[in-house]
Amino acid sequence: MDTVKKQKILKYSVAYTVMALIAFLTYYIALPPMNPQSKAFWGYLLFLSLLGALPLLLLGNGTKTLVERIKAGNHVRLKTKSAYHVPMKKSHLLPLLPAALMLFVLIVGSIFSSAVFNARSYADVISVTEGNFSDDMPETERITNIALMDTDTARIIGSRTLGSLSHVVSQYEVSDTYNQINYQRTPKKVSNLEYAGFFKWIGNRANGIPGYVMVDPVNNTATYQELDKALRYVQSGFFGDDLMRKLRFSYPTKILGEPRFEVNDEGDPMFVVPCYRPRVLIFGAEDVSEVILFNPVNGESEIYAVAETPAWIDGVYDGYLACEKYDWKGLLSGGYINSIIGNKDCKQTTDDFGYVVIEDDVWYYTGVTSVNSDKSNIGFILSNARTGEYKFFPVIGAEEHSAMAAAEGEVQEKEYIASFPALVNISGRATYIMVLKDAGGLVKLYALVNVEKYSIVATGTTQEEAMADYKQLLLQEGMIDEGALPAPAPTLTADLAVSDLRIITTGGESLLYITADYNERACVFKMRVADDEALMLIAVGDTLCASFKETETERIYQLTDWEFGS
Repeated sequence: MDTVKKQKILKYSVAYTVMALIAFLTYYIALPPMNPQSKAFWGYLLFLSLLGALPLLLLGNGTKTLVERIKAGNHVRLKTKSAYHVPMKKSHLLPLLPAALMLFVLIVGSIFSSAVFNARSYADVISVTEGNFSDDMPETERITNIALMDTDTARIIGSRTLGSLSHVVSQYEVSDTYNQINYQRTPKKVSNLEYAGFFKWIGNRANGIPGYVMVDPVNNTATYQELDKALRYVQSGFFGDDLMRKLRFSYPTKILGEPRFEVNDEGDPMFVVPCYRPRVLIFGAEDVSEVILFNPVNGESEIYAVAETPAWIDGVYDGYLACEKYDWKGLLSGGYINSIIGNKDCKQTTDDFGYVVIEDDVWYYTGVTSVNSDKSNIGFILSNARTGEYKFFPVIGAEEHSAMAAAEGEVQEKEYIASFPALVNISGRATYIMVLKDAGGLVKLYALVNVEKYSIVATGTTQEEAMADYKQLLLQEGMIDEGALPAPAPTLTADLAVSDLRIITTGGESLLYITADYNERACVFKMRVADDEALMLIAVGDTLCASFKETETERIYQLTDWEFGS
């Protein structure tokens, strides 16, 4: 073998070794699925095709190399604006043929899988049943099944909770993703801790992730939950500890969605990972087909069909996908051209969604509006986050942002910001429920707005106060009768020996909290200072002859009347 041929073989060997290393590193970082129904798969093949063609273009494929052809072109002047002509034959482009094929599949597959050619197939991805609001939505007496707190507020409260734990906050941070779950039949938001960067991972990977934060979106509190066994696989891990890399190597062909952190009723952690499959031709209408339950402690996992997902799992579908699928139904049922020009019978979801817990499931709520209307809803939908079931309720009224503006206007001097509302059934009336936050993101007031008549607005520093005021407004408007009002709580009396006093300001109002023994237990009695300024005369050690009523919180009472005892 002559020297020239040996040098050529050596060049090709080195070139393709480097290309193979680049191909592996690209796969290791990008983690595309080996699935022909994934655009990422074809994109990776396109990259490999270009990578494989590069040595042939640079080193030659039996003809002149690209570099040689460019040098040859330097000797051929043209009378055009172009400076040089590079002689090129069809055979020179053969190495790029596989890349052209991959690009063709990507472009043509995307076009023919789009809603332009498959509008009715997109519209048929889901079926929607019509529900009866007063029958299907359980009547609400107290807001215990509604996540009134938005994710931004959850982040603030969760970070403050972690900030009080110096041994944790110096090494870890709370993930920005707070997931809505139904924990022991009450709504919670949970988020796992993550490593605070590469060097913190190096220093702590032997110990793992020690816990997670659980936020109560009803009572606006958060707790840090320390785990008996630390998490090893998380999204902030590196190399083999990276959650997505572990999942990809375990399921190389699956089109993986965003992992969702959840805990079961025993507090055990789990990542719920949806797997997607296009429902229309090669790329169109991606929908969840399977669910992976991944144990981040030991790396074990199981995969389920959607219909077989364990009942304790709350989030198989995310809210954005739930809204997008309904929009396919609402906009494309009459064909693609109608969705653009005619808009006959076209409807779509509003731009956000809330949560409600019904029985043991989390449901997404969002309003539905006509394409031609932007100030009112023609109804709303509930979508089950685990099963993907849809229900439409034809309740005509104000859309969510109008209701938010009405609630903010009720206390406009405080410049509070309303959260996106959820929907509740109060005395058979569709009602928006939301919280009003200050500039720091902390909850200050609760607000209730009637859907059909959004001038009916009630606010209160507590849920029960807002609910009572709202029902009084409904009564005044003739929308309910007196029988719908709750029976007044009985007035209790007792002599109270004051053991502690505290003044707490919330929602711009000051309340006095008195601690005293009642029925042989320490209890708290509260009253607004504005209702009786003489409260400021009470001191620790005083005895009060007090009248009070029960609240919905055990051992906390509403003080209604008092005087100094002997």
